[in-house]
Amino acid sequence: MLQSSFLLLGSIATGVLAATPHPDSLPSYHYGAPIAVECMNRSSETGEHLEGADHELQWIPFPVCNETSKPLEFRYGTEGEVNCTIPFIDDPFFHLLEFYVHNDAPLSCRLASRPPAHVEVVGAKPPETEYIPLTFALAGTLQSSHMHISTHLNVLLHSIPKHHTHRHDSGVLDSGIAYSTSPLSHMGGSFTRKLIIGDPLPLSFSVRWFPTPALPKTEGKVEWQGLGGHIYASTFFYSLVSFIAGALGAGMYTLGVVLPRRLKGRSMGGATPLGYGISTGVGNGWGYQKPRTD
Repeated sequence: MLQSSFLLLGSIATGVLAATPHPDSLPSYHYGAPIAVECMNRSSETGEHLEGADHELQWIPFPVCNETSKPLEFRYGTEGEVNCTIPFIDDPFFHLLEFYVHNDAPLSCRLASRPPAHVEVVGAKPPETEYIPLTFALAGTLQSSHMHISTHLNVLLHSIPKHHTHRHDSGVLDSGIAYSTSPLSHMGGSFTRKLIIGDPLPLSFSVRWFPTPALPKTEGKVEWQGLGGHIYASTFFYSLVSFIAGALGAGMYTLGVVLPRRLKGRSMGGATPLGYGISTGVGNGWGYQKPRTD
């Protein structure tokens, strides 16, 4: 009886372990792997999210970009500028943009935290895809017949921390955010667009990646910025040491070589009050004459 109980507990434990695989056994993105952007499907009349027959939220691909003929996607670890021109803004999408700009409804999107598994275990259920939210804070102003949209957005994406991080490393998504820049410069800004129904909407994204959920620090410990490897602590240290060594070398050369050469050809009294006008050729610029006593 006792042995059968142990066997039962062992089988339950084995089932639990099989149902919850170790994170290291799950797939991760390779550097440069595409990550598709999906957005919440909303009603263009009310801005409310739409649900399916199972009462789950409906997610649809981001609108197709004219540059790639595909919905918007980012590439893991790849920083830079991503352009996505939506070629035609129809009436329903224009009203959705009004909801987004007026903050009546957010432009709520999501990214898969991991790529889909390529290897399936026989008899085991494949792991469900997990997503991280990516909300686009789209800024602008509404007018009676048109709207102004700030078309440039910063996109900050974070990875799950790793014990050893390398350049062009693989990884898993942790979190992200996107927001418009210069939303108040719609009267003359270069990254704003006057939009009416039927116009194209050119969007540009400045994408930056970070190896942990924390942002780089400007005070205290220096951390590298982004998966592109812009600034490392060692780079900052070597730059600082090189600067100090250069400054010391230049100072020693000035004091040991340049200054003695200049002082050698110049009389002491010509530019200093220490000469006292002594008639030995030492100085004659700041001297004084003793009063006569005859």
